[in-house]
This record gives sequence, C-alpha cells and structure tokens, in this order.
Amino acid sequence: MSELLLNHLGGQWRPGTGAGTALFDPVLGHELVRVDATGLDLPAGFAFAREQGGAALRALTYRQRADMLGAIVKLLQANRDAYFEIATANSGTVKNDSAVDIDGAIYTLGIYAKLGAALGEQRFLLDGEPAALAKDGAFQSQHLQLPVRGLALFINAFNFPAWGLWEKAAPALLSGVPVVVKPATATAWLTQRMVKDVVDAGILPAGALSVVCGSSAGLLDTLQPFDVLSFTGSADTAALLRRHPAVAERSVRVNIEADSINSALLLEGEAPGSAAFELLVKEVVREMTVKSGQKCTAIRRVFVPQALYAATAEAVSARLAKTSVGNPRNETVRMGALVSRAQRAAVQQGLQALKAQTEVLHDGAAHALVDADPAVACCVGPSLLGTRDAAGSDAAGRVHDSEVFGPVATLVPYRDAAHALQLVRRGEGSLVASLYGSDDAALADAALELADCHGRVHVVSPAAGAVHSGHGNVMPQSLHGGPGRAGGGEELGGLRALNFYHRRAAVQAAPGVLARWARG
Repeated sequence: MSELLLNHLGGQWRPGTGAGTALFDPVLGHELVRVDATGLDLPAGFAFAREQGGAALRALTYRQRADMLGAIVKLLQANRDAYFEIATANSGTVKNDSAVDIDGAIYTLGIYAKLGAALGEQRFLLDGEPAALAKDGAFQSQHLQLPVRGLALFINAFNFPAWGLWEKAAPALLSGVPVVVKPATATAWLTQRMVKDVVDAGILPAGALSVVCGSSAGLLDTLQPFDVLSFTGSADTAALLRRHPAVAERSVRVNIEADSINSALLLEGEAPGSAAFELLVKEVVREMTVKSGQKCTAIRRVFVPQALYAATAEAVSARLAKTSVGNPRNETVRMGALVSRAQRAAVQQGLQALKAQTEVLHDGAAHALVDADPAVACCVGPSLLGTRDAAGSDAAGRVHDSEVFGPVATLVPYRDAAHALQLVRRGEGSLVASLYGSDDAALADAALELADCHGRVHVVSPAAGAVHSGHGNVMPQSLHGGPGRAGGGEELGGLRALNFYHRRAAVQAAPGVLARWARG
C-alpha cells in the first residue's frame, strides 16, 4: 500500500484514521499516494488557526508578512524540480504545462511580496480620506480596512494544485489571515508537499497555514461568522455552498469561481492570413491544448465572421493535427493527460452532447497516443467542433451553456458585429473573453460592450501580438473572476485581492483622533 499523506491542522501533522483514497498516475495507472481526513478534530484545528495563527500574523506589519512571502518564494524555487516530478506523476502534465501551475504560483507569490513591502509598517489600511460630518470639520468619518479575525478556508479545484493554493494564500497571508486549504483529492499531492515544505521550514507562525487532504465533510460546519470561504469548482457544488448555514445564516463571506464558457472573438475586417487572424488561430490552439484544456480560463467558443468559418476551421485543425498526445515523460509529447478516468469520461460525455448540435472539424480520436496505453491512460486528443453557419450558431444552445472541461472548443460563425456580441453574451458571464483585430477603435468599443459580463477582456492586436500575456494566463496584477455563471467572484487584481480578507469600518471622531493613524 502506498504512503498516506499527512494533514497539517492545529499546528501538528496528523494522519486520518481511515484507509485513505488512492491517487493515481493518469498515464501509467499505478497508485501514487493516499489521502485521508477521517477523524480530524476540525473545530480544535480551526480554533488553533484563528487564535494562534491569526493573532501571530496580525501582530506583524504588512512588510514583515511580505518578507515571509519572499522567503516562501525562495523555498519553492529551491524545491522546484521535486514539484515538477509530482506534477508529471499526479497530473499527467508535460513540463511546459507543469510550469504554468508551479512557476505561475511562484511568480504570483513574488508579486504579492513586492506589493506588501510597499505597504510598509502598517497593520491596517486607510480607505480614502476623512469626510466632514460637522461644521468646520470638527467631527469626521474615516474608513479603515482591518484584517478579518477569522480564517480563510480554500476548497480548490484539481487543475491547479500549486497556483490554486498560492494565488489565494498570498493575499490572505499578506492580509494577516491564516489559511486552511482543502485541495481537490485527485491532485492533492502537490498542494500537500508545498504546504509541508513551507511548514517544516518554519517560515510562518504556527497555525498560519494548514492543509486537509481527503473528504471535505465537516469543513463548512466548522466555519464561524468572521471566517471567509473561497471555492473553485462546479456551479452545482457552488450552489450547495451558498445554501450552507455557514453562508446563509452565519454570513461567512464567500468567493466563488465556477463554470465559465470563455470566448475568443475575431472582429470583422480581417482576412485569412492577416496578423490578427493568425494571432487568433495560435491562441485558440494553445488554449485548447495547454493542460489538456483543463483550465477555467480556456477558450471554449471561437467567434469568427461567417465568411471566415472555413478558413479558420482549416487553420486551427492544421495546427491541432501536429499536437502529439500521450506520456508527458516522452520529449516529443506536447499534450499530456486528463487528471483521472472519471474526468476523461466526463469530457467524452460532454463532447458527445456537443456533437449532437455541431459538426466535427477536427476529431481528437484521430490522435494516436505516444508511449501510452489507451486502455489505461486518461489521454484524449483535441477536438474542434463547429456550428456550420450563423443560423446554427443561434440554434446550438449547448455550445453556449455547456462547458466541456478538456481539449474541446467550438467554432461559431456570426453575421455581423451586433450578432457576435449577442452570441458572446449568451455565455451568461465568463472569466475572460479575448478580442482579435487590427482596428483599435473597434477593439475598444467591443471591449466596453463585453466588460460588464466578463472579469477580464483580453485584447490582442498586432501591436501586442508578441508581448500579450495570453488569453488564459491569469496575471496577479489583473482581476480574476467573473459575473453570472462564472460565480460572481473576484480574486487577485493586485492589492484589490486584500479587500476579501479585510473588513471595512468607519470611525467617527474629532480630527485629533483620526490624525493618530495618519501619522503612524
């Protein structure tokens, strides 16, 4: 039987009391490690985090907490090779895809270390200028932001076991809020290993960082009114969380990132082979294949003028045909596996549902696996579907409301600019839309039209073609989240991320009282 990973709770490493759930190599099929959270004393562990970890963090300044983030960056960099080995074994990702997760996590931590250092020796934040409440300013109101005196519980998704932890933990720890992370079971190994390395190095105060691997049973029941909850996963699970008494009755603040049917839109006025056309084609293929399409921000719908439908289908299919799929340990492989047999089955089921309303432009089944047994490996080739014509784009409802979380995208032709924007908005709120074109004015107008239903609008013109950060790459300086179907949450966005981990209050007093904070 494989190793049972320990949980860290109450300042101690603790095993579960059950047999554990096995984690498997999604390419080779063998068991790697087991996780189990049975029998943990969650109330005591959460209380320790709040009372010990939280108090110790709040006693530090933002600069001191930023220094801790900087120390974590150095530690993770020193152990980077081990993390890549775990990612290959447990997530089935090729090296470049593992880097999106691991190096992305380290980069995000580094950004928050710099942002925190700039906040200096404060322990709370002033929010705006004082406002006069009496004649001659003799009585004023000053808004403050103070760290919540609870803990932050993260229930994370399987696709980013490294970045998913640290993009949330970096602003939480910088804010002075202790973290309990519950990673998705299928890929929990990398999250647990990173937490173990940081805890064992003694960088953070006891109770500041905890990890629970295995079942999430009882976690929400243990939350108290001043705790915060962040969830990344399916809309169905998100709906259950919103109805839980912790949220519905105890007013635990919640941030949710759920399903997102993201779009790429090529504006009118382009021709096959133009710079904007080629930028779209390149980005669509990249987003379909990076991490085997298992990204919340991946392109799911590709909108092009009706006249460019055939040319786009041909160009994207030609690039996809060159994508080798299989064992990530083979240097010729460019796309690895889905994380599990269950995920593979879900992708195949979703693909069949979409095929009922579309045509197949590139068949993923045509890809022979490299160094992988199809009967064992959780690998699937990339599939491009299409809705044939503008009328089909309107009729294919599943394309606009069903996310297949794998290497699948649908090409959707439109009649005119108004029709294109209407179709994009049928996604009912997404994390990101990317726009491609050569006319700056048209790009700016389209971005404004779509910004209210997206967390991020990524505009790619030839001027930015060589330097843009990528449709699906979540940069810590920009907002991550989205309205409507995408969950209504907000993460990152530079120092905006700290808002979730602070409580705003107004202090009304004479200027002499308020001036004490301005001086210090």
